[in-house]
Amino acid sequence: MTVFKSGDLVVLKSGGPTMTVDTVNTDIFDDDKITGVLCVWFVGDKLQRVRFDHQAIEPAPLQKTPLAEAAPAAKKAPPAEPTGEYQAVLDDMVDAMNPPAEAAASRTALRKPKPAQASKRGTVSGPTIVAGVGGSTIG
Repeated sequence: MTVFKSGDLVVLKSGGPTMTVDTVNTDIFDDDKITGVLCVWFVGDKLQRVRFDHQAIEPAPLQKTPLAEAAPAAKKAPPAEPTGEYQAVLDDMVDAMNPPAEAAASRTALRKPKPAQASKRGTVSGPTIVAGVGGSTIG
């Protein structure tokens, strides 16, 4: 018995479009007993969803794609090495991004720790309000 899982590509044994397994339904008391397989596929722009018996479907045959056929040719050709002015620009960028270890060590040695700042708790900022006769305030 073929075991299907979500995401597998399948086709009906009788033929039809390639479908994707959405859900594999199992018996409530026995997870090994498959009761149905929910498959999805497109007809144009319309999504179709149907539950099939697991014995009515089989894994889809692998299809060769143009990308898969082009991949071996791409592996044969090594990437072009940068030359001339382009190589000089790349080297300058690498040098700028990776300073020598001595320069990095000297920058950290020159830094002084910042002094701790005093707490400003207890100080009053802004106008002082004093309740006076008649509800006046003095600031």
